[in-house]
Amino acid sequence: MGKLSLRARLATSIGGAAGRVSRLTGRGDGSVIGGVLGLRVEPDLLRLLAADRQVVLVTGTNGKTTTTRLITAAVGALGQEVASNAFGANMEAGLASALGRAPDAPYAVLEVDERYLPAVIEATDPRVIVLLNLSRDQMDRAAEIWLTARRWRQALAHGNGRMVIANADDPLVAWAASAAPDVTWVAAGQRWLEDSWCCPECGSHLRRDELGWRCGECRFARPSARWVLSDDSVVDQSGQVRELSLALPGRANRSNAVIALAVGAFFGADLDQALPLLRRVTSVAGRYTQVQRRGRKVRLLLAKNPAGWLEAFDVLEPGPVPVLLAVNAQTPDGKDTSWLWDVDYRVLRGRPVLVTGERRLDLAVRLEADQVDFGLVDGIDDAVGSLTEGGLDVIANYTAFQQIRATLGRTE
Repeated sequence: MGKLSLRARLATSIGGAAGRVSRLTGRGDGSVIGGVLGLRVEPDLLRLLAADRQVVLVTGTNGKTTTTRLITAAVGALGQEVASNAFGANMEAGLASALGRAPDAPYAVLEVDERYLPAVIEATDPRVIVLLNLSRDQMDRAAEIWLTARRWRQALAHGNGRMVIANADDPLVAWAASAAPDVTWVAAGQRWLEDSWCCPECGSHLRRDELGWRCGECRFARPSARWVLSDDSVVDQSGQVRELSLALPGRANRSNAVIALAVGAFFGADLDQALPLLRRVTSVAGRYTQVQRRGRKVRLLLAKNPAGWLEAFDVLEPGPVPVLLAVNAQTPDGKDTSWLWDVDYRVLRGRPVLVTGERRLDLAVRLEADQVDFGLVDGIDDAVGSLTEGGLDVIANYTAFQQIRATLGRTE
């Protein structure tokens, strides 16, 4: 921080103080307000704070926060401090706040909202850019995903000395990343296919088989991957196989971990030292947290869009364990709930289902259409109180998730 101008140092100090006040007064984690005030004092603060660091940018529709946490762990195997926006504040203010809290960290791993990636690339001059996936999300306020992919592609076309680490199994991601001079491809998988039936190069139908995907008309096809997720194992770029054995559940998190290991290896981290650090990650910004509430075990899962709900269903406790579904439609969620009709809820048949949230009636109509029995409840405590035994899985979209976390954090 000694190289910063007086204005930048003042901006960082003011931002840090504001963040501490926010945390002490219980108004938030301070990950945004500090950056907001700092940028008002020094509009170029993000660029100044990112200078002379090895910056990793992580973006995609789903999995950004978890992958950022896992990459931070993998890079941490190098034994040096890593700055990161661990709470998911992924726009300019959150990024500046994260860097300001760790002014001397030589590495920075930053989650970035997919719409802002080109601007953040320009501001931070990253060493690595990680592209996870692209699918529909908050369509009333976010760009159409083909437009997002085109913007990524344009931003990545000029970046010598920069590595892009991208999911080869997502056609939109592959198309965007293929414009970059240097790409490391990871076979991370793609379960949600509904947003990638057409070739982003020519618009024709994509064909899929055991070898991956390819266009039926032009030459655009799935690139060969140097890193592969195989069941519960990672196959690294040299062909060596290691068991992942993560504490985090589900295939999506195994995919995130393979990408994290690829980033760590790029910086020279020893995988046998990095893997134990990834295995210690049990919860990310409240996701996958297990808490006791009135004698019942409650587990929290975040799902913000159809692809996210598909992954959340994959990690539900087996058997007839009750599940609480919570949906809001505030600005951070997107006010349009029509995406609920893209989710296949039939997997919940035979399981006790409870529904809450500001848009619980929208969800109730959707469940009725899929012939899923459910009950309406007023909130998490009402849901827990209705249980006669066992625990409860909770799947909630963004603001509903935060409201439930706040309730569970209160003293009983």
